[in-house]
Amino acid sequence: MTRYVALLRGVNVGGITLKMVDVTAVFTGLGLSNVKTVLASGNVLFDSDDEASDLKPRIEKALGDRFGYEAWVHVVDLDTIERIVRDFPFDAEREGWHPYVIFTSDDALADDLLALEGSLDIERESIRRGEGVVYWIVERGSTLSSTFGKATGRSRYKETTTTRNLRTLQKLLR
Repeated sequence: MTRYVALLRGVNVGGITLKMVDVTAVFTGLGLSNVKTVLASGNVLFDSDDEASDLKPRIEKALGDRFGYEAWVHVVDLDTIERIVRDFPFDAEREGWHPYVIFTSDDALADDLLALEGSLDIERESIRRGEGVVYWIVERGSTLSSTFGKATGRSRYKETTTTRNLRTLQKLLR
């Protein structure tokens, strides 16, 4: 049995409002066990014997059917989350800054995002490649207005990326 987290993209922001009790019911209805939501931002812990690649389409379909939206989900085992947190390349406790991890399932689009590195104002933000993720640290108050923040909001990244604050990922490991 593997402990996974499903990272639901765009939940409880931008008009897609889901009650976590209802999300829990969807996961339980799929036969997943030990289901627990963390925060109200689309983080669902669960256990399964199935592979992440098999779980992803099943979860997306079930969420879409139940809530009537196009669901995009990243399914990641907790060992991988632990590695991602451990490998964060910046000072995650830097006063006045937000540490983020962008999960990506499309290497070409990740490369597009990483190509922005040379155009970033390093006084406001920095990015680094990780395994299956892009690490990002940005000055507080600049998340949505920064060069990288604006880029990650483009519609072409919706299906293949989701962003989490490093502190949220740490909560998933507790």
